[in-house]
Amino acid sequence: MTEIQTFLIDSADPKYRAFTLPLIPGIDEGSFLGVRLPVMKKYAKELNARQREEFLRELPHRYHEENILHAFCLNNIKDFDEFIASVDAFLPYVTNWSVCDTICNKHLNKHKEELLPMVYSWLKSDEVYRVRYAVKCLMNYYLGDDFKEEHLRKVREIRLTDYYVEMMVAWYLATGLAKNYDPFVRVIEERWFSASIHNKAIQKAVESYRVSDDHKLFLRTLKVK
Repeated sequence: MTEIQTFLIDSADPKYRAFTLPLIPGIDEGSFLGVRLPVMKKYAKELNARQREEFLRELPHRYHEENILHAFCLNNIKDFDEFIASVDAFLPYVTNWSVCDTICNKHLNKHKEELLPMVYSWLKSDEVYRVRYAVKCLMNYYLGDDFKEEHLRKVREIRLTDYYVEMMVAWYLATGLAKNYDPFVRVIEERWFSASIHNKAIQKAVESYRVSDDHKLFLRTLKVK
């Protein structure tokens, strides 16, 4: 038992575990402790450089919370090359949306030019959560003023049809409808994506406070059967 595992086991909250476990389909119940996210986020910041480096090398992890903690440690890496190497090594071990979506390194905002080729390469992967993370990067870092229509074309070329990839694509499209309406609504009008992605994107967009009422009315007319 490592020091980090001992900390996580001691921090487990049975009530939180019971509430959260059903939200992560397919997870091994024996690997899920039930540690609250703020506890792990704070602990990740308290690890010193040596502890973090050793922990990031210890793959695969035994517990779900170790993977969440791993994601939080990745988020604290400021050096771009170090982050890319570390996330590349970790993504093959990501097995659920909860861990994947925890990876959100704000320091990447300073490295968008270098990051984009990596995102494009990840989009071509056969690994579900590498592709999901790549689409998430496009959503997090390349909407608004940084958006280019080639991003949408790259997403359209994704080969995987996994549910968790498709739901991230839908989330990306819905966020794009809020931030870059014109190019994204054309994609919806032209039905670039499967019916499930198409309709889920519209659903998410019409539920968003960031999409205008007029746009919501029009989007509802574009749902497909």
